[in-house]
Amino acid sequence: MKNIASHMSPLFTAAGITDLETPSDTEIVPPSSNVTEDLRLDEEVRREADFQGIVGKSSTLRQLLEMVKTVAPSDSTVLLLGETGTGKELIARAIHNRSGRRERTLVKVNCAAIPTGLLESELFGHERGAFTGAIAQKVGRLELADGGSLFLDEIGDIPLELQPKLLRVLQEREFERLGSTRTKKVDVRVVAATHRDLETMIVDKQFRSDLYYRLNVFPITIPPLRERPEDIPLLVQHFVQQTARNMNKAIDTISCDTMDALTQYSWPGNIRELENVIERAVILSPGPVLRLSIRDLHTRIAPGHNHERNQTLEEVQRKHIVTTLKQTRWVLSGPRGAATRLGLHRATLYFRMKKLGIVRPGTEPWNYGITSKTERVGQSEIQH
Repeated sequence: MKNIASHMSPLFTAAGITDLETPSDTEIVPPSSNVTEDLRLDEEVRREADFQGIVGKSSTLRQLLEMVKTVAPSDSTVLLLGETGTGKELIARAIHNRSGRRERTLVKVNCAAIPTGLLESELFGHERGAFTGAIAQKVGRLELADGGSLFLDEIGDIPLELQPKLLRVLQEREFERLGSTRTKKVDVRVVAATHRDLETMIVDKQFRSDLYYRLNVFPITIPPLRERPEDIPLLVQHFVQQTARNMNKAIDTISCDTMDALTQYSWPGNIRELENVIERAVILSPGPVLRLSIRDLHTRIAPGHNHERNQTLEEVQRKHIVTTLKQTRWVLSGPRGAATRLGLHRATLYFRMKKLGIVRPGTEPWNYGITSKTERVGQSEIQH
């Protein structure tokens, strides 16, 4: 691939339309054949490498794809972590396509989109008469994925009562259909994804620690779009051409001002938001110039702008302490311990952890109680 500035320059004009109410009579620069050829070559390379739909060439993306190449040939469980809209499903498909299971099915389940009462039946299937309305036997998604891969999107939304059954699948490769006592074996590779903080959910007793450790065999964090802005022009070009082709329109010019606005925006909705903005812009563009209204962007253009709600002091303290504890692997004392890094005495840190409800994931039983004289945090003991 050529340098992005060189092969995309014909798409830019020195001054262009960045707002629908600001027309421009700037001469349109016709697209260079190099643009189409480079994009076609890029698509062919990615198709051969089983990375269809993944656009970009930043170092961050390259590192991510290297991790995919490394883990794909194995049958290890993969946990994809990242914000909503970062392309976790595309990464899951890339893992499947590069694995030995690529000739079999990749079955997808969005755990957040299926009502709690139906998720068990969707995953494991049910027998006739298993519940009211079960008039026929149903094969679950798990059986459909036998020999292939199962993508469990939004795994953080799976109900607590179903988590032991999923844990059994990961550990023993077996399950029972709803309403059946017959154990069925299954050979499936699980790829799970979530935008939620599972470790915090463990502390809040919303997610089982044993299931988390089974899922977290090979974690891959997918970076948000704001952390790889050099990929935005390529993504814009890709979505413009894709959308224009689907709508039988010809969009061959993107102004510098428009591209600058798109690159500077922080994209809280990530790639999905970018795709939607480009689709709307293509629809509203009557000619070959992409018309983009800055007001279409829901928040002001500011790199790294924080779109989260204001946090309380306790929330900020809790987040900072938990981050430090993770960095020190939950070691409290010693020269490299969390207390030293935070500039606190070990007893003071322990007191704040207790006050903020911070417990090391996996060390607390589900119905734990506090002993009368001694409490444990990781490997440390504090005598009262």
